[in-house]
Amino acid sequence: MQLPTILTLIALLTGSLGSLASAAQTQSKTQVKASTDDAIVEMSQAFKQGDRKRLTALLPQARGHALEPWAAYWELRARLDVASASEVQGFFSRFAGTYQEDRLRNDWLLVLGQRRDWAGFAAELPHYRMNDDREVRCYALGLDTTRPVDEVAPDVKRQWYAQKEADDGCTQTAGQLYAAKKLTDSDVWRKARLAMENNRPRAARQAAEIISAEAGKPLDDISNSPGRFLAKRVGAIGRNAKEWVVLALIRLASTEPEAAASLLENHWSVHLMPEQRSWAWGVIGKQSAQKLSDTANEHFAKARDSELSDEHLGWKVRAAMRFARWKDVLAATLAMSPEARQEPTWVYWRARALLQLAKTEADRAEATRLFESIAGVRGFYEQLALDELGQRVTAPPRPDALTEQEKDAARQNPGLQRGLYAIQIGLRSDGVREWNYSANLHQRGGMSDRELLAAADLACSREVWDRCINTSERTKTVFDFQQRFPMPFKDAVLARAKQIGLDPAYVYGLIRQESRFVMDAQSSVGAAGLMQVMPPTARWTAKKIGLTDFKPHQITDRDTNIAIGTGYLKLVLDDFTGSMPMAAAAYNAGPSRPRSWRGTSGGPTLEAAIWAENIPFAETRDYVKKVLSNTTNYAALITGQPQSLKSRLGLVGPRGAGAPEVATDLP
Repeated sequence: MQLPTILTLIALLTGSLGSLASAAQTQSKTQVKASTDDAIVEMSQAFKQGDRKRLTALLPQARGHALEPWAAYWELRARLDVASASEVQGFFSRFAGTYQEDRLRNDWLLVLGQRRDWAGFAAELPHYRMNDDREVRCYALGLDTTRPVDEVAPDVKRQWYAQKEADDGCTQTAGQLYAAKKLTDSDVWRKARLAMENNRPRAARQAAEIISAEAGKPLDDISNSPGRFLAKRVGAIGRNAKEWVVLALIRLASTEPEAAASLLENHWSVHLMPEQRSWAWGVIGKQSAQKLSDTANEHFAKARDSELSDEHLGWKVRAAMRFARWKDVLAATLAMSPEARQEPTWVYWRARALLQLAKTEADRAEATRLFESIAGVRGFYEQLALDELGQRVTAPPRPDALTEQEKDAARQNPGLQRGLYAIQIGLRSDGVREWNYSANLHQRGGMSDRELLAAADLACSREVWDRCINTSERTKTVFDFQQRFPMPFKDAVLARAKQIGLDPAYVYGLIRQESRFVMDAQSSVGAAGLMQVMPPTARWTAKKIGLTDFKPHQITDRDTNIAIGTGYLKLVLDDFTGSMPMAAAAYNAGPSRPRSWRGTSGGPTLEAAIWAENIPFAETRDYVKKVLSNTTNYAALITGQPQSLKSRLGLVGPRGAGAPEVATDLP
């Protein structure tokens, strides 16, 4: 054998051995990476279980991992109550600038506040970037010496009233201001009322105890049996006793509004002060309106608008719309707080009321001005305002294309990368939080619109569609319609929609709201997949559409989930004679509820927008409006033609006497 041939063989053999060694090293690295990923996931589970020992034991395996900041956070957070200040400061230094640093600082500030370590709290507060925790804000307001106390008190009330759960920070600061006579009895009782209305008796008790240390016993009696509490009282002497009565009426109205109305009308009205009566009638009116009771307007009529909360006034508007009481609609929207009056919902209905009541050209001009102030493609009422102005929904022009430099900046953002990594290995909630933080607080004041578009583009390119959509939705001055309304799985969705006679825009509008196109999305109640189908519904629908070999594990398979979800949507749409709003409500809340919400024979036939706004469940009300708004935008994209939301809504009225439902066995 010639020498070159021998050398060639040696070279080939050496190369093969090198390739094998390289492959072995790659496999080893992959195994190590998988192992450390598993350790991170196990630490996440241990954190949720409160297993401190397991967290400490696993932490060494996370050293050097991309998600080490999360691992270190979970381990220290689990024992933060016993951690030393130096340990905490060491964490801040090591993970400076990360979401985890700011998250732990939030937690540490709460610990310092609970310990009343105001010097430590004041030293740490300036470094806190997130600034979205109401309890921390309340502690901080209690320490604010840069403003007069009279200026601080309104900020404390805003935070306290918005905090639904019981807490230490806002309650402590409110108590401090009450002792300094900067909050009144009325301020404190308002908090107790709001808490009781939201079924938070512990928060109501915390508030009441600021005024009366003996509040525990009556609050327990009111929470357990408000009717019995009211029956035992013959009269009310003094402000505190009267407020116990108001809280009991609030509690009773949550389940029996007409019983509460009878007690208020026939006995307690004469014992209460005018403002207390108004509030009680506002609560009773709200609860009656949520039951779609014809008596709601009567109850609201006994209250003064100026003494009602924005929530009461919102339900007064809804109840009045059902019976075309446009003067009440206008009066209630005008009585709302400045913040509430600016919400597109109430701007739209105020404008509609002005049109209905218009006597002069100035009235009509004001209505037009209000419609113009919100008109656009961003949401349900913005699109309806376009309709009122004789305009249609069209896809706006795309912004200038992102440059490679802009895209590269997003790719190099460590918080965005960690967020994507966490989502990739199954830690979706953690990844979402870090992604959102990075998109909001990458810089002071948040990302610019162009940076948000680049971050959204990164998520789109990785097919993390929920972050793509949510990030793109944060832009203010630019609007990338295609980015906000992507169409993954387009061939599969369009083919299936055409096969069963569904509007593909409606399917996309629903999927976008249900799962944001997350394939393995799983709700807290067990709904799964792109179209968030419940297992019993999946089994029932599979039989109806002929999927005889359906197995439960297939529910998250893309094509199976689309087939079952669209099949069920078509069945409920047919059941409600083609009404998209009612079918969307049925998809979210089950068919029996929208059947009852449509009213009984002889009731009013309503614009679907009025019907949707009167849906008692906040989640379903929001869901229906968003699905129909999404649908209109997707239709503009798919067809390339201007679209009208109003034309998709139609009317909703009671089912005619004796008229059967199309599919009475719908689950």
